[in-house]
Amino acid sequence: MASSEFEKKNSTSMYVEQSAQGLENGEVQKNVDDDGREKRTGTVLTASSHIITAVIGSGVLSLAWAMAQLGWVAGPVILFLFSFITYFTSTLLADCYRSPGPDTGKRNYSYMEVVRSHLGGIKVQLCGISQYSNLVGITIGYTITASISMVAVVRSNCFHKKGHQADCTVSNYPYMAIFAVIQIIFSQIPNFHKLSWLSILAAVMSFAYSLIGLGLSIAKVVGVGHHVKTSITGTVVGVDVSASQKLWRSLQAIGDIAFAYAFATILIEIQDTLRSPPAENKTMKRASLIGVFTTTFFYVLCGTIGYAAFGNDAPGNFLTGFGFYEPFWLIDFANVCIAIHLIGAYQVFCQPIYGFVEARCSEKWPDNKFITSQHAINIPWFGVYYANYFRMLWRTAYVIVTAVIAMIFPFFNAILGLIGAASFYPLTVYFPIEMHIAQRKIPKYSFTWIWLQILSWACLIVSLVAAVGSIQGLTQDVKSYKPFQSQDHE
Repeated sequence: MASSEFEKKNSTSMYVEQSAQGLENGEVQKNVDDDGREKRTGTVLTASSHIITAVIGSGVLSLAWAMAQLGWVAGPVILFLFSFITYFTSTLLADCYRSPGPDTGKRNYSYMEVVRSHLGGIKVQLCGISQYSNLVGITIGYTITASISMVAVVRSNCFHKKGHQADCTVSNYPYMAIFAVIQIIFSQIPNFHKLSWLSILAAVMSFAYSLIGLGLSIAKVVGVGHHVKTSITGTVVGVDVSASQKLWRSLQAIGDIAFAYAFATILIEIQDTLRSPPAENKTMKRASLIGVFTTTFFYVLCGTIGYAAFGNDAPGNFLTGFGFYEPFWLIDFANVCIAIHLIGAYQVFCQPIYGFVEARCSEKWPDNKFITSQHAINIPWFGVYYANYFRMLWRTAYVIVTAVIAMIFPFFNAILGLIGAASFYPLTVYFPIEMHIAQRKIPKYSFTWIWLQILSWACLIVSLVAAVGSIQGLTQDVKSYKPFQSQDHE
């Protein structure tokens, strides 16, 4: 392809493809990687920011509830256990970015390509279904969660003015629409590679509201007259909950903790932004360690201190669920931080979807100018932006559809729990272990093979019991479902 033609074409893959003629020029070669794509500039900082943005969601504020279901012993043990499992399997997956060797093999640009290179067959399709259904589900769930945080700001001001017993019911739907408009704008960021600044901002926001929640919990614990009921086993059957409630909620809490660490759905896409040298797998392992360690630190602090503050009556989310009412301005600021974080997190999870669809369309219709043509637009203070009409139309449509689904199914987070249960095992555990066995050629029935299989089967059981808990919770939500009515989030 001639260089003049190239300027008019748009690569809908993660990076701009270079022409063969351009690669012969030494000066251009300095700006491309070994695969002929635009030189990657990602570092440990940007990769760990992507991970923290993806992993530390506002769910960190619901860990006090999870601890209340499990108690002082099982709660922290499960937190540490799944942090180790997630880190371990992420290192296995990082080694699979290149194939056949982890250091100098051919690059794979997505999770599906990694599975195709190492395992092949129907497992590639199963991987795609698990990964992209999970990503779509998360973006819908984040639309709901962000609107709840926006509504919490309005309600907090209402409670401050009218008293804590006032009726401050507010509709989520206008705020879902506002969130969607913001996402339509940010969705025009071409690819994951250009997303680093938004991801770093979102990671800072996650630290901010986590620290606010932590500080408010500490203040409540040391406050005068503070006394709440906690126990080694959590909520007490016959006092706090019934026997069936204890079972279902404990299963749900285990599932919530297990899924709270998962970032395998986007690990390969993050790794594909890293510069080399050093080897991408080594940088990714360091970023995974930083991301998982930071996440675990905040999870343990927020979970344990939150439980100490609220006891067995811990709310599902103590910022949006009004575990705290004052100081109202601080609660407002924390909820704004949650909303900003979710704006960035939405993009982290939807960019792989955008890249997948656009790459497939580009491959299928390479001569369609609507899909491939770029148009230079000079934006004041930002420079030249290369607009692609197909990208603008399809991404806008995607955001609108996810927002509409969020409005129709306000209990979608219960569905998301089920999707999480279904995708956690194959994406976070099964595929990384199977690809590691294939890559390292580990003999069947050897010691290493046996303990990897034990880990795999144990995680499968966790996914199944969590799925059962999610189905039970979903059943309860459907019974009380009232479409297009304001939801109470207390």
